[in-house]
Amino acid sequence: MGLSVVILAAGQGKRMNSDLPKVLQPLAGRPLLGHVLATAQALNADRTIVVYGHGGDQVQAAFKDDSLLWALQASQLGTGHALMQAMGQIPDGDTLLVLYGDVPLIGQQTLSELATLSNAETLALLSVRLADPSGYGRVLRDNSGQVYRIVEHKDANRKEALVNECNTGFMAAPSALMRRWLTELKNDNAQGEYYLTDVIALAVKDRVAVKAVEASSELEVLGVNDKIQLAQVEAGYRHRQAELLMKQGATIIDPSRIDIRGEVSVGKDVQFDVNVVLSGTVKLGNRVQIGAGVILHNVVIQDDSIIKPYSILENAELGKRAHVGPFARLRPGTTLEEDAHVGNFVELKATHLGAGSKANHLTYLGDAVIGKQSNIGAGTITCNYDGENKWQTEIGDNVFIGSGNMLVAPIQIGEGATTAAGSTLSKSVEPKSLAIERTDARQLQNWKRPKKLSAEEKRDRQAKARLSTKEPQ
Repeated sequence: MGLSVVILAAGQGKRMNSDLPKVLQPLAGRPLLGHVLATAQALNADRTIVVYGHGGDQVQAAFKDDSLLWALQASQLGTGHALMQAMGQIPDGDTLLVLYGDVPLIGQQTLSELATLSNAETLALLSVRLADPSGYGRVLRDNSGQVYRIVEHKDANRKEALVNECNTGFMAAPSALMRRWLTELKNDNAQGEYYLTDVIALAVKDRVAVKAVEASSELEVLGVNDKIQLAQVEAGYRHRQAELLMKQGATIIDPSRIDIRGEVSVGKDVQFDVNVVLSGTVKLGNRVQIGAGVILHNVVIQDDSIIKPYSILENAELGKRAHVGPFARLRPGTTLEEDAHVGNFVELKATHLGAGSKANHLTYLGDAVIGKQSNIGAGTITCNYDGENKWQTEIGDNVFIGSGNMLVAPIQIGEGATTAAGSTLSKSVEPKSLAIERTDARQLQNWKRPKKLSAEEKRDRQAKARLSTKEPQ
């Protein structure tokens, strides 16, 4: 049998109080539906169909994967009605697996077990036991323990409401049987909707076995209907990801204060201080230390490197024993070779800093290639943009750039050269030479500092300035 996955994602999400469709609300830097799709794709289904409705253009635009199929639910008439919209794209011989676009943390292993349990004579559903089942449909079993019905919370009587085994809505069934059951659904309930859960009673009526798989945790099946639940799921996701890193050998000072919003891999003995944010693809080698408040996005950091507090690294690669920060920024296209140092309030963009080279203080290096064992003095700027074009600065090995230098690109500083502090250089410097470019100093004797003017004196001076700019008649 093939596998068809249907993701119900048509809900408006009024309780979100947002212009963004519910399934596009962000969780760990990715839309809710994106998490579900990633899990569904890992199942290697023959087809994945998204049932969309509210904000459909936005939802489809956010997921342009050609392998996805789409089904429109124009009117919101319940989960059973939503699934009906997808059935025309599903062959009778498939196992049909139903997922939800607003339940983002469902696990691949759980779904695989659910799909495997279903066969030509079995409907499989996913249940969860909750300390507080309020709002959830209850799974009702007969005296032999067999599932015979799901009753929604609003339709449950007092005895049924005491049941703590709850329906998650996830189910797997033969597509041919599901197609028939959907045509038999009725909407004579408190909501006036066609409940997908009513197929359970129809399966029992047809003597099709109904088997329940219990979810591993409440977090796995927690749905998102408002911003409070979104924050709860985010916290659960954060804790789950932190546990995965710790199992890989990372030390996390406070697992509640690390945000993992991408794919992170770590070597041995990596350390994270508090309030670190990791997004995109982050690869950390052995014994890497990440300081408090650091933000990493799409970075590779090799063994024994140290990122000091409040530094931001984006689309950058660092070699072994590199040091960055505190308060440093590495922008896209930056690479640091082994033992390179970038210090406080230093910004690099599209720059290569060679092995053992240092830029320790108050510096901007953009579109630069810097060799080995060079020192970039405090306050240095590569003037790489002329208003229309970006130009490159090339600095050789063993160069000493003095403090307060302006390097006007395109420019080359030869190997072993030295530039004097306070120089503005617009011409290339020969290897092993000293470059000095300064204006002559002037001193004005008996110069007096400006005094504080009254409001009237300021107006008079401003008026005189305006008069002095007029052309003579």
